[in-house]
Amino acid sequence: MTLFFRNCKVLPMTAAAGEPNCFDGYVGVEGRRIALVTADAAAAEAWRAAHAGAREIDGRGGILMPGLVNTHCHMAMTLQRSYADDMALMEWLNDHIWPFEARQTDDDIRVGALLGAAEMLLGGVTSVVDMYWSEAAVFDAVDRAGMRALLCASYLDTRLEAFESDLPALVEKCEGSSRIRAGLAPHAAYTCSAENLRRGMEACRRYGIPMTTHIAETLDEVRMIRERYGATPVEYLDSLGVLDGGLIAAHCVHLTDGDRRILRERGVHVAHCPTSNMKIASGVAPIERLRTEGVNCTVGTDGPSSNNDLDMWEEMRNASFLQKVTTMDPCAVPAYELLRMATVCGAAAIGHAGELGVVKEGALADLVLLSTQRPYYHPQHDVVANVAYCAKAADVDTVVVDGEVVVDGGRLSTVDLPSLYARAGAAVRRIAGEL
Repeated sequence: MTLFFRNCKVLPMTAAAGEPNCFDGYVGVEGRRIALVTADAAAAEAWRAAHAGAREIDGRGGILMPGLVNTHCHMAMTLQRSYADDMALMEWLNDHIWPFEARQTDDDIRVGALLGAAEMLLGGVTSVVDMYWSEAAVFDAVDRAGMRALLCASYLDTRLEAFESDLPALVEKCEGSSRIRAGLAPHAAYTCSAENLRRGMEACRRYGIPMTTHIAETLDEVRMIRERYGATPVEYLDSLGVLDGGLIAAHCVHLTDGDRRILRERGVHVAHCPTSNMKIASGVAPIERLRTEGVNCTVGTDGPSSNNDLDMWEEMRNASFLQKVTTMDPCAVPAYELLRMATVCGAAAIGHAGELGVVKEGALADLVLLSTQRPYYHPQHDVVANVAYCAKAADVDTVVVDGEVVVDGGRLSTVDLPSLYARAGAAVRRIAGEL
């Protein structure tokens, strides 16, 4: 597909110090990649003339920017949205979530994941790191929706299907995809033995895939690991070698000074999930300290059963405002750095530094056009601040993933939403009857 965006403000996320962050410009897409980014009307007209068959998209003064990268999610847990609320993590998992999940079929997971993918695409999320069971079923949903994803087959000591069936099937499916990659996800240090963590690392080496896991999400987790191993979760996982190889570590709420140093030295990517951390009363991750100390910090929604939606714009605002109030520093996580966390930094975490999270010639064409036809975008003193602190999922007009338009005029073109809603409702009614 060839696309030509005009009449829009381009927010490329490539600005160096002293350069403008946003400009009135034009963007052209050929195939899977961005072929033109310019503020020069004559250059844009020449490109347009040379691509007479291109589809033209009038931005109507909107903001064209990179698609958002959600670095921690459990997409299929849309089926558990508003199912078990207002309780601590361990009670939530043991008494509600895991019994529900034990009754899910692969088709249930497929339906839940498709609902999650639809929600995210409509909200401008073009890439996601997902962590769940039966990720081969999640693959089907993501592939159909037209999203980009790193799908990580999850396991814990009592659920080791990832090694026997889930991961091999997922890897095989991903081999033929330009958008979807496989990964592995041990649930956490407190649910996976050292033996099974090592087994996971060996599987990652064998298949050449990345790993993600939960780390130091709650004080209960920290206490359990200290009692078992005499170390913090970060220290313990580091002793096993889990933190090597570009690990994506979700949460990282309760960290010592030594933990932060280890994360920086090992090149760990942190997926910050502030809304979930607030809702479950896990605490506030020290993101400003991690970020300024050189750790790559990104943004994730966590699952829709602990959030309870997948709105990355809300997640970004919560990430920034929590750091400001807990550090008592209004300059903590400023607007442009916040947008970098959800684009540039997220792209680096999933192995696409320079190819995703930016609007530049040669980069993969994952783009979002925000409509600014809302009162809260005006006046526009600072477009970056408008996007970081005002934008909402409902503002997303157009979404391009891998060069294909998947959201057009605010409508998702790849999924029959009414039918999907009915299937999701039927699935949860059946599961509820079995509990």
